[in-house]
Amino acid sequence: MKKNLLLFIYLYPMTMFLSSQNVETTDYKNIKATLLADGFSFTEGPAADREGNIFFTDQPNDKIYKWLAKEKSLSVFSDECGRANGLYFDRDGALLSCSDKDNELWKWNADGTHKVLINDFEGKKLNGPNDLWVNPKKGTIYFTDPLYKRDYWQRNPEMQQDGQHVYCLSANRKKLIRVTDDLKQPNGIIGTPDGKRLYVADIGAGKTYRYDIQKNGTLSNKTLFCNLGSDGMTIDIKGNIYLTGKGVTVFNPQGEQIAHIDVDAPWTANVCFGGDGKTLFITASKALYCAEINF
Repeated sequence: MKKNLLLFIYLYPMTMFLSSQNVETTDYKNIKATLLADGFSFTEGPAADREGNIFFTDQPNDKIYKWLAKEKSLSVFSDECGRANGLYFDRDGALLSCSDKDNELWKWNADGTHKVLINDFEGKKLNGPNDLWVNPKKGTIYFTDPLYKRDYWQRNPEMQQDGQHVYCLSANRKKLIRVTDDLKQPNGIIGTPDGKRLYVADIGAGKTYRYDIQKNGTLSNKTLFCNLGSDGMTIDIKGNIYLTGKGVTVFNPQGEQIAHIDVDAPWTANVCFGGDGKTLFITASKALYCAEINF
């Protein structure tokens, strides 16, 4: 009896810990998207800096805005951003942008000046970098390059590459490699905090895939994650994946839908976590929204 009691005391905390890891405790039922700012033409690319402030774009108006999370105020970061779409911060805290006007990848300085990191692949212009993610462990940049013909392009609007692919730029920014060549129209992209897995939404095929990231930056073990494509996407602290388009659809790490967050807008373009880390920021059509997620 004593041995059984000791065994119970020893195993009980471990059992409770494992149970807490396997049970979804986030309550999505009462989550509502709250309007923060509107009056834009088409919002895109939210990204959070180290203080939790949100940078996002109004692509048709060629602007990047900054939303101060604590002050709840809005300012213009840049009014000439190369028609930026997706944004992300690198490991040094520098803002990166998929600047679609000339199909380039930019790195921004705090004073609003920028440097072009990439403007072609193997001597040919990119189709139009759309969204990106920085591996927090290695500093490599992964970005999608679909084709969305723009009326402001001065280049030939037809496809510049031999397809719509995903690329990886090395941490020293000297080597660019193609890491997928079999997707129809890759768009949203996000990776895990440990830098081991990458999710890519093939919006053209209506599917999202998961890959293993190899040491050399290439991808392997392509796996269908869910039968839903996405514009932008993000991941939370539990590994749940948030897809956009019509509202925000949430999937657990196993690819099972666990929630849907309605947004009062025709189209949700992208999402990210910012503020206190529990606030989901949503760029949707002509506005910026947020939703509090109770982890």
